[in-house]
Amino acid sequence: MSGYASLTRALAEALVDVLWCVDACEDEQMDPDDAVKVLEGVAALVSHLSNDQRREFTDLLGSMAAQETNPSRRAFLEDFPEGFGVVEEDS
Repeated sequence: MSGYASLTRALAEALVDVLWCVDACEDEQMDPDDAVKVLEGVAALVSHLSNDQRREFTDLLGSMAAQETNPSRRAFLEDFPEGFGVVEEDS
Protein backbone atom coordinates (compact mmCIF):
# COMPACT_ATOMS: atom_id res chain seq x y z
CA MET A 1 0.00 0.00 0.00
CA SER A 2 1.27 3.47 -0.91
CA GLY A 3 2.28 6.00 1.71
CA TYR A 4 0.71 8.78 -0.40
CA ALA A 5 -2.92 9.74 -0.78
CA SER A 6 -2.54 10.22 -4.54
CA LEU A 7 -0.13 10.06 -7.43
CA THR A 8 -0.25 13.87 -7.51
CA ARG A 9 0.95 14.02 -3.90
CA ALA A 10 3.75 11.52 -4.55
CA LEU A 11 4.96 13.44 -7.62
CA ALA A 12 4.77 16.78 -5.81
CA GLU A 13 6.84 15.35 -2.95
CA ALA A 14 9.43 14.04 -5.42
CA LEU A 15 9.57 17.35 -7.30
CA VAL A 16 10.02 19.35 -4.11
CA ASP A 17 12.74 16.97 -2.88
CA VAL A 18 14.71 17.32 -6.12
CA LEU A 19 14.36 21.09 -6.25
CA TRP A 20 15.20 21.50 -2.57
CA CYS A 21 18.36 19.47 -3.15
CA VAL A 22 19.31 21.43 -6.29
CA ASP A 23 18.64 24.74 -4.53
CA ALA A 24 20.85 23.74 -1.59
CA CYS A 25 23.77 22.41 -3.66
CA GLU A 26 27.12 24.07 -3.30
CA ASP A 27 29.00 25.02 -6.47
CA GLU A 28 31.33 22.04 -5.95
CA GLN A 29 28.36 19.65 -5.90
CA MET A 30 26.53 20.93 -8.98
CA ASP A 31 27.42 23.41 -11.68
CA PRO A 32 25.54 26.64 -10.87
CA ASP A 33 24.47 27.07 -14.50
CA ASP A 34 22.96 23.57 -14.49
CA ALA A 35 21.16 24.28 -11.22
CA VAL A 36 19.66 27.46 -12.67
CA LYS A 37 18.54 25.54 -15.77
CA VAL A 38 16.74 22.98 -13.61
CA LEU A 39 15.06 25.61 -11.43
CA GLU A 40 14.05 27.76 -14.40
CA GLY A 41 12.79 24.68 -16.25
CA VAL A 42 10.37 23.90 -13.44
CA ALA A 43 9.24 27.53 -13.31
CA ALA A 44 8.57 27.39 -17.07
CA LEU A 45 6.59 24.17 -16.68
CA VAL A 46 4.53 25.64 -13.86
CA SER A 47 3.73 28.68 -16.00
CA HIS A 48 1.79 26.37 -18.34
CA LEU A 49 -0.53 25.03 -15.62
CA SER A 50 -4.18 26.03 -15.74
CA ASN A 51 -5.59 28.19 -12.93
CA ASP A 52 -7.27 25.11 -11.41
CA GLN A 53 -3.99 23.17 -11.54
CA ARG A 54 -2.12 26.07 -9.94
CA ARG A 55 -4.71 26.25 -7.16
CA GLU A 56 -4.50 22.48 -6.59
CA PHE A 57 -0.68 22.61 -6.51
CA THR A 58 -0.67 25.59 -4.13
CA ASP A 59 -3.10 23.80 -1.79
CA LEU A 60 -0.95 20.68 -1.92
CA LEU A 61 2.22 22.65 -1.13
CA GLY A 62 0.43 24.29 1.80
CA SER A 63 -0.59 20.90 3.13
CA MET A 64 2.94 19.59 2.74
CA ALA A 65 4.35 22.65 4.54
CA ALA A 66 1.89 22.25 7.42
CA GLN A 67 3.03 18.64 7.92
CA GLU A 68 6.75 19.32 7.51
CA THR A 69 8.89 19.05 10.66
CA ASN A 70 12.17 20.27 9.12
CA PRO A 71 12.13 24.09 9.47
CA SER A 72 14.27 24.79 6.39
CA ARG A 73 12.24 22.44 4.18
CA ARG A 74 9.01 23.94 5.56
CA ALA A 75 10.28 27.41 4.61
CA PHE A 76 11.17 26.13 1.13
CA LEU A 77 7.65 24.73 0.75
CA GLU A 78 6.06 27.96 1.98
CA ASP A 79 8.15 30.03 -0.46
CA PHE A 80 7.71 27.61 -3.38
CA PRO A 81 4.50 29.06 -4.88
CA GLU A 82 5.94 32.55 -5.32
CA GLY A 83 9.50 31.41 -6.02
CA PHE A 84 8.49 29.15 -8.88
CA GLY A 85 5.67 31.26 -10.28
CA VAL A 86 2.76 29.11 -9.11
CA VAL A 87 1.20 32.32 -7.80
CA GLU A 88 2.00 35.88 -8.71
CA GLU A 89 4.12 37.82 -6.25
CA ASP A 90 2.30 40.61 -4.43
CA SER A 91 3.10 44.02 -5.92
